Amino acid sequence: MTSQHKPTASRRNTSGLARDIEVLEALGLPEAVQAGGLGVVRIAEITGREKTVISRTLATLADAGVLARNAETLSYRLGPRLFALAARTAESTLVAEARPYLRRIARHTGETSHLSVLRGGNVLTLVSELSPHQFRTAGWEGVTTAAWRTPSGRVLLSDWDDEDLAAWYAQHGQDRPTVGPGRSDVSGSRFAVLDTPSEGSAQVRSLDDLRAQIARIRETGYAISDEELEVGVVAASAPVTDFTGRIIAAVNVSAPKARIPGRLDALGQFVAKAARPLSAHLGGA
Repeated sequence: MTSQHKPTASRRNTSGLARDIEVLEALGLPEAVQAGGLGVVRIAEITGREKTVISRTLATLADAGVLARNAETLSYRLGPRLFALAARTAESTLVAEARPYLRRIARHTGETSHLSVLRGGNVLTLVSELSPHQFRTAGWEGVTTAAWRTPSGRVLLSDWDDEDLAAWYAQHGQDRPTVGPGRSDVSGSRFAVLDTPSEGSAQVRSLDDLRAQIARIRETGYAISDEELEVGVVAASAPVTDFTGRIIAAVNVSAPKARIPGRLDALGQFVAKAARPLSAHLGGA
């Protein structure tokens, strides 16, 4: 005999998930953002659900870190765990979208291309496409480097206002590379990493230097580096923007200096031009 059909757990969970999403959407409204959060009654009004149901949902999401609760006002806002998940999702999407562009850049230049983002005082390389040459710079995927030491880092800071830039430099302007001195094994690199830039290669030694470099980036659309981080390596970077015009990543090309004799600015101009289609693909200018 066929048993009577009963609602499955997945259907009940789907209903609960729909309720959770409605609550998250309510807390993402301009009203909620501007107020710094909403209370149970207002969220119930927006979603059209019972206050007791909304109260339980809010408590569950807050316990999971998806929402944050203000103990004084008893209001709720979107929480840190949700933003962390969103950031990871955004980066995964960014990597997937950027790969074909990096591949074309590596193929056209014959050199290694990278996509990097800012992490506090460091630049994190999300993905690299290696040069087809046997003698080449390495991919730095997953490696972080002091931002002021790299053209990518300076590009990523180039849309900051002066006050925020000064505060950032006060905290991070003397950060050392996160890879050790003289290391030649970073992602298979054959080039020694400089713990301290040589006298002639350092482009940033002060906040004024950083400001000057950023002014140059804003004027030219790219940043360059000449044996600043790795012995015998040059690099050029350009910004990637999103639909808001904000810089969200940097495209970088690195190469043995012997293959780019006197053509570093030309490489920078190419990288700036090559980064624009990726920005456009992401809705940027």
